[in-house]
Amino acid sequence: MTLQPQPVDRTLWFEAALLPDGWGRDVRIGISGRRIVSLEVDVARSPADEGGGVALPGVANVHSHAFQRAMAGLTEARGPSDDDFWTWRELMYRFLDRGGPEEIEAITALAFMEMLEGGFTRVAEFHYLHNDPSGAAYSDRAEIAARIVAAAQATGIALTLLPVFYAHAGFGGQPPSYGQRRFINDLDGFADLVARCRTLTADLPEAVVGAAPHSLRAVSPDELTAMPALAGDGPIHIHVAEQTKEVADCLAWSGARPVEWLLANAPVDPRWCLIHSTHVTEAEWRGLFARGAVVGLCPITEANLGDGVFPAVDFTRAGGRFGIGTDSNVQIGVADELRMLEYSQRLTLRGRAVMADPERSTGRALFDRALAGGVQATGAASGLSIGASADIVSLDTSGVAFAGRSGDAVLDSWIFGAPTGSIASVWREGREVVRDGRHIARDGIEARYRKALSAVLG
Repeated sequence: MTLQPQPVDRTLWFEAALLPDGWGRDVRIGISGRRIVSLEVDVARSPADEGGGVALPGVANVHSHAFQRAMAGLTEARGPSDDDFWTWRELMYRFLDRGGPEEIEAITALAFMEMLEGGFTRVAEFHYLHNDPSGAAYSDRAEIAARIVAAAQATGIALTLLPVFYAHAGFGGQPPSYGQRRFINDLDGFADLVARCRTLTADLPEAVVGAAPHSLRAVSPDELTAMPALAGDGPIHIHVAEQTKEVADCLAWSGARPVEWLLANAPVDPRWCLIHSTHVTEAEWRGLFARGAVVGLCPITEANLGDGVFPAVDFTRAGGRFGIGTDSNVQIGVADELRMLEYSQRLTLRGRAVMADPERSTGRALFDRALAGGVQATGAASGLSIGASADIVSLDTSGVAFAGRSGDAVLDSWIFGAPTGSIASVWREGREVVRDGRHIARDGIEARYRKALSAVLG
């Protein structure tokens, strides 16, 4: 059977591919420029075809702080008191005492490269590192944003750039602390920053710009009111209800819980992505579902920081949407985040295959939901369909972990049973940016990263 064949510049062939209407066998994907222009199924491979293995659509990473990639493994020593998110945050602030634009660009490029190698083809970069190490504004307010754009260009990842508004240290407009000096902005400065981000990304293919009020503790109610207009047609992301202390502080300030307050006081709708939402009541997550908002889950970071576990099973069974993010980038990969999400739910509920549904296996249900939620949260479509950007991930299914598997069992085996390195190739806009499991520019990106770390860590 052939689906709308058209003239093409190049063709990729896969033994199977996850198409919008399900699995196809012996699939040829035709590409012209940056887009998929034809799809054929049940066709033999021809000598001109590239590709191989099993093809999946690229997934969007809905939440990243790329600069934190360099901190991975450096915050695991125990302090004199109990450690939690708040003690980790103090270490993060001290880490930011060093590192200029060159270093931040190099660290960001490494994180973006690893995202592509891990199956992410788009990233929503929650960008709040605006000022120099002293806290002074750069002569170009968007200096660091420009470095993020440069890292996206160097690696080929699609970018949803989310400049972050951050003005206060706590609920009620508390003045910012010294450790937050690199984040702080005012509304006029932030409006200029958003405008500059749009200019910077104008020539970056398929780039999206939105806005991100950092959190209810960092943004006053009046400042939050300004965010939808500043976001324009782009998405709006916000950290919310990540830790129990945040919930307690919000209650003390307003008499309401964070998500409860946000639903009552902000125009939350499908443009919004609420990052973490870890500590929510049933009424709150039902409210998010009713508004059509996406929850941005970052299971590895949430586990690393000891945040807690979002009630994903109940939320998704009610029809709620989530995307997955890598947040602090302590570890990067689509399969890794989905596995941690499922296992955290199993540990909480003491059951198995809890994110599956009657029609789909666990891996397929996780992947489909993360794909759809990522599209909504990042403002850009994804999928192996005619007219879509040619963002394609291929799995090497020759290994023993995939022996005898087909259909949804391939996804289950990739997420729960395959070794790291099962991704063979990644195409972004039809260009192969990962080959044989390695980014095509890995050597140079690694070298710049090592040089940056020498400066940052001394």
